Amino acid sequence: MKAFFQDKKNRLLLAMTVVFLFAFFVPFELPRIQSAVQESFLMLSEYAREHVLLCLIPAFFIAGAIMVFLNQQSVIKYLGPDAKKPVAYGTAAVSGTILAVCSCTVLPIFKGIYKKGAGIGPAVAFLYSGPAINVLAIVLTAKVLGLRLGIARAAGAVIFSVVIGLLMQFIFRREDNERTTNAAMFQGPGDDEGRTLGQMVFFMASLIGILVFLNWAPSGGSAALWDAVYTWRYGITGVFALMLVYSLVRWFSRSDIKDWVGAARDFAVQILPLLFGGVLIAGFLLGRPGEQALIPEQWIASLVGGNSLSANLFASVSGALMYFATLTEVPIMQGLIGAGMGTGPSLALLLAGPSLSLPSILVISGELGWKKTLVYVALVVTLSTGAGMIYGRFF
Repeated sequence: MKAFFQDKKNRLLLAMTVVFLFAFFVPFELPRIQSAVQESFLMLSEYAREHVLLCLIPAFFIAGAIMVFLNQQSVIKYLGPDAKKPVAYGTAAVSGTILAVCSCTVLPIFKGIYKKGAGIGPAVAFLYSGPAINVLAIVLTAKVLGLRLGIARAAGAVIFSVVIGLLMQFIFRREDNERTTNAAMFQGPGDDEGRTLGQMVFFMASLIGILVFLNWAPSGGSAALWDAVYTWRYGITGVFALMLVYSLVRWFSRSDIKDWVGAARDFAVQILPLLFGGVLIAGFLLGRPGEQALIPEQWIASLVGGNSLSANLFASVSGALMYFATLTEVPIMQGLIGAGMGTGPSLALLLAGPSLSLPSILVISGELGWKKTLVYVALVVTLSTGAGMIYGRFF
């Protein structure tokens, strides 16, 4: 069976067979199916307009810079499997908090640091923390859904990022140690010759600044300073863009820039097809918030009432498959709670949803393989379900 899937033509034949069976058996004449098909492409259109240009393209260039310019030994020293755990997991969690991106935008950067030699534990901690530990999302959760739920979400997200990373490192420690001792596994030139640490920090800060401020979201009136930054976000982004241009002109050769753009292109080629395919599938099954697709939102709401194990588990699994753009989980949760969702399942979905989605699962599997990916998803779902059960019992 393994030899079958290793043959490129066999994989192509299998994909063509799946498409044929889908086209042959799906009753496209039914109104619900037609609505689901329309939702899948509308969701893809919305994703392309709102996330690819502003989120993913800057993320691809950050990932490319990590691959080409960051020193491999430095990455292994601070994020490798043998790095001091407070440093490795603290760095991963803080980095994710600063970026505050959605589950898909964090993927190129995760792939970059993992390919460069980061241990699977710190890399997965970063993968979870980026979408989950979003300061504004947590503030909005407390403001809209209640202070207790906001605090529970913040505490759960911080704890989960470290616990899930540590468990992944423990489960796959032998494979990870073998991987990080084989330098041939890591791609890219990986040196910063001719550039000082300060110059590299300036360069990376300009890229991260562009990503962060280009995607700055309004608070809805809950934070005046935050909204002031939102008003001036394009001007602030322009300052970081000038910093980027200055660093490229002063410290990088034409060959450096060519390698960097090539690495960013490679990440885009690897990730975008899987993301787009995942968005189409998610749109077909669940649709956009408030819109009709194959699975009605009312069904989901009816299954997450109360605080039973099944309700919390269903909320966690649903959250792991649904795609939430940054901050959209708060109004979605408000609607579900209004439809009768229990307090426990509410927290379970908030902990599982932003950090995972069907599109992101497909991309993660392409980097880690399905075994590690399924373990990661299982850990997120299990911990989210447990947290929901505990929270629902006491509150």
